[in-house]
Amino acid sequence: MELSHSDIKAAVERVAGLVRPVALAPADEGAGQLWFALEMLQHTGSFKVRGALNFLLAHRDNGTLPAAGVTIASGGNAGLACAWAARGQGVTATVFLPTTAPKVKVDRLASYGADVRLVGTQYADALAASREFAADTGALLSHAYDNPLIAAGAGTLMTEIHERLPDLDTVVVAVGGGGLFAGIATAADHYGVRTIAVEPRNCRALNAALAAGQLVDVDVDSIAADSLGARRATALALTAAQTYDVTSVLVDDADIVASRRALWDDRRLAVEYGAATALAALGGGERQPVFRPEPGERVCVIVCGANTDPSDLAR
Repeated sequence: MELSHSDIKAAVERVAGLVRPVALAPADEGAGQLWFALEMLQHTGSFKVRGALNFLLAHRDNGTLPAAGVTIASGGNAGLACAWAARGQGVTATVFLPTTAPKVKVDRLASYGADVRLVGTQYADALAASREFAADTGALLSHAYDNPLIAAGAGTLMTEIHERLPDLDTVVVAVGGGGLFAGIATAADHYGVRTIAVEPRNCRALNAALAAGQLVDVDVDSIAADSLGARRATALALTAAQTYDVTSVLVDDADIVASRRALWDDRRLAVEYGAATALAALGGGERQPVFRPEPGERVCVIVCGANTDPSDLAR
């Protein structure tokens, strides 16, 4: 399975005017070599709105959006995006989450009018329940990341980044199941930009697939598992990683925690652990980087989600 840049171009046209243009901020005050893409300012607090909108609008245009609405399994962010987009289309979203989902995400889902159902302790449990619900009710089955329309929608973010930073060399992105990564890497390759794919060391579905040369199941045990906790990467993600200029790196949970803390202490950005994972690759303080940019290399780190309880950041 492969995602093309034409898929992303079509998504750009569908979601135009419906998503918030990404805010870009220089991370350094001097040379302007490191930038942050502040996608956590997006509707519902994450990049997921892009894919959810593209998915629902494509089905609406094709006449395949049923009255029974849409259903999805999610660690939280994809469900929020699906519920928000579904509300805009006048249909119901039934969202299945593991019981471990953060309360802040569950509460926000309810505020969007979603039918929220908590099942099992891992994403895979919620996914099985959503599939059964779709089969029983006729609801349209969406997916948090494993769908070309979802990945293409996510890739619209890279189109916006390139428009603002046309001489960008490298984009750094966190990877869970691989929907955002597949979209970003596909668009980045079109523009001649390389992609650094960052995963928690104990939550490494894409990295393990690359090592094995095929999709494999992995254990999920990371502080960022609520948003990056996929047992298996998508075929779209593996194909992108094998085809394009991609480097896969792993970071420790301690570095993710420190990066999240640094984003708050230094810049007053309250983000999820999953969103801090990309930045963790660059190290900081006494932490050694697993990705070290070359002198003069222009790098953009995608900060992708803010659906977190920030109370632990206050000192």
